[in-house]
Amino acid sequence: MSDNGTSFPQIERAEDEERMMTPVSPSLRFEKALYREGVTSIVAVDEVGRGALAGPVAVGMVVIDTAVKRIPPGLRDSKLLPEPVRESLEPLCRRWAMHHAVGLATAAEVDALGIMRCLGLAGARALAQLEQQGAVVHDSTLILDGNYDYLNPALMRPARVVTRIKADRDCASVAAASVIAKVHRDRMMIAHDSEYPGYGWASNKGYSTPEHFAAIAELGPSALHRMTWLKQPALIDIPE
Repeated sequence: MSDNGTSFPQIERAEDEERMMTPVSPSLRFEKALYREGVTSIVAVDEVGRGALAGPVAVGMVVIDTAVKRIPPGLRDSKLLPEPVRESLEPLCRRWAMHHAVGLATAAEVDALGIMRCLGLAGARALAQLEQQGAVVHDSTLILDGNYDYLNPALMRPARVVTRIKADRDCASVAAASVIAKVHRDRMMIAHDSEYPGYGWASNKGYSTPEHFAAIAELGPSALHRMTWLKQPALIDIPE
């Protein structure tokens, strides 16, 4: 775990035990541990669309504080949920959070800047949305899924970021952010399916499938495809 300069030793000592437990569903255990260390507000962060062939990369965020209540029933990492369940959970996650936002970086921006810079760009846009909603994000601790802080390089003002591997699986707040971001991006790709017919985006959401590759071979890439990714197969991910 890293946190941009602030140490949480008690939480770090519990990491191995928590990973061995491998919880089936997320909880607020990690968030409450941060509260016990003096944190008063949390911004949970997760991305979707990183490995897609087409469409934007999205970074979802939710804000919770010490008054956070019981998590939405059935909440999981968005990748573990069937689409109808995600759709039914998404409004519950939005109501559960104090604030929520989804920032995007386009396929053209991914081609121009690279995926890591675009994750930061999308995250900065989500943070700006939260601030417009009245969230005081500069006093919050950000829980970022993964082991790399892609946010701070994109911010004008440094943020306190705690990275955590599998946070979308273990942390309820991050799971909620993942559901909101996933549903938001999926709906965009479904809408784009009628604008760019033939690629199957209503079902594959822009990810790599044999049918998607076959459509690209037949129709050529669209304006929403990541051209640099089509030339670098190692960047391509499986559907989320």
